[in-house]
Amino acid sequence: MIKKLLIANRGEVALNILRNCRELGIKTVVVYSNVDREQPAVYLADEAICIGEAKSQSSYLNQSNILMAALETGCDSIHPGYGFLSENGDFADKVEKCGLKLVGPSSKVMKLMGDKISSKNLMIENSVPTVPGFNRKIENKEELIDIASEIGFPILLKASAGGGGKGMRKVSKDEDLVFAWEMTRKEAMSSFSNDSIYIEKFIENPRHIEVQILADAYGNVIHLFERECSLQRNNQKILEESPCNFLSEDLLSEIRNAAVKCAKACKYEGAGTVEFIVEESGNFYFMEMNTRLQVEHSVTEMVTGINIVKEQLKIASGLPLSITQEDVRKEGHSIEVRVNAQNPLLDFQPQCGEVTFYLPPGGMDTRFESSLYKGAKILPYYDPMIAKLIVKDKTRLGAIKKLRRAIEETIIDGIKTNLGFQYAILHDKDFIRGKIDTGFLKRKEETLLEAMRHVEKGE
Repeated sequence: MIKKLLIANRGEVALNILRNCRELGIKTVVVYSNVDREQPAVYLADEAICIGEAKSQSSYLNQSNILMAALETGCDSIHPGYGFLSENGDFADKVEKCGLKLVGPSSKVMKLMGDKISSKNLMIENSVPTVPGFNRKIENKEELIDIASEIGFPILLKASAGGGGKGMRKVSKDEDLVFAWEMTRKEAMSSFSNDSIYIEKFIENPRHIEVQILADAYGNVIHLFERECSLQRNNQKILEESPCNFLSEDLLSEIRNAAVKCAKACKYEGAGTVEFIVEESGNFYFMEMNTRLQVEHSVTEMVTGINIVKEQLKIASGLPLSITQEDVRKEGHSIEVRVNAQNPLLDFQPQCGEVTFYLPPGGMDTRFESSLYKGAKILPYYDPMIAKLIVKDKTRLGAIKKLRRAIEETIIDGIKTNLGFQYAILHDKDFIRGKIDTGFLKRKEETLLEAMRHVEKGE
């Protein structure tokens, strides 16, 4: 079993990992930036080390400082959480060379599945459906124009090393193609230090369905059912739920089996997520594999009762899966909203400031995962997500009603959040009926913002 773990992250995910380590008897070391000294995880860990200044590049992305902290404190493992270095194959390689274990897949697998071109080609080899397109790097403008004309507009330009909605551009007409390609390359280089771009056919307003998998070092792979993640703004998820109630069980079974096939094909180890898009016709396509813990793993934990972080830690310790596919059951319905420090009425601009009063919601089957406290400072250096609110009920409608109530209870004074916008979504008739896809928020944004204004005015 892992003896001592360094947690290379911050906020609610650092707390989540720390709590599970405590319950498993694993010693913990938390790293933090110089503006994160008051983070709860810093006080709760067995040890804490400052690894740099506020900016991520100086701290949570500072590979040398993180590795030095792990070695100096005698850690045998590192958990990267999500974001930051969690899918950085070069960091995973350095961890291995230092004789440490990264909680996740090997650097080889991380690099393979982190590259969208190589992962897509692997899926084609293993008969997993993929989006029609050109599955290698576009070398020049002439090739770009020829391939786009052959596929037909609209198309999607995608960064091979992309993720989190970055490095993607829809192009609807040929006169916009070259400029969009150049801009996507620049964004990809800036975000991922890799300007490799490929082309896919743009699938209009599909559902975004992902499957949680667990795999051990002995070839055992299971799925923990699916999550419905279609509610997105600018390719960023804001609300997730499990299970998906709006596709046939036969189709969902095919998607789950494809996810397991994907994990076996790349010899995966750990907790991972395979993402698919599903057309209204029922055709589904592999999109990517996230080789890490997902923000939305909590809804899967709620409906299956399986603690995914603990399973991660056990797998990383060399233990075989303690459950089989037959052991996995789903019960009820769970929905999660991401609580972001944003002002939806000002084009969702990130918000900074001090939390002057804080009251999380409570009640049966209600989780509020956060590292907030009165006096906490929300700073401009990190992702605006400051909490996750997750509920579970027997039915989807019951979960919607419970989530509305939980949002009504939540008080975060001193900064603006997107909870009012989430509240408006939970009252939208099409959302309640499950008429959702990846274009839902784009079509509905103005209506939802107007509903939010009325709520804030008490109308």
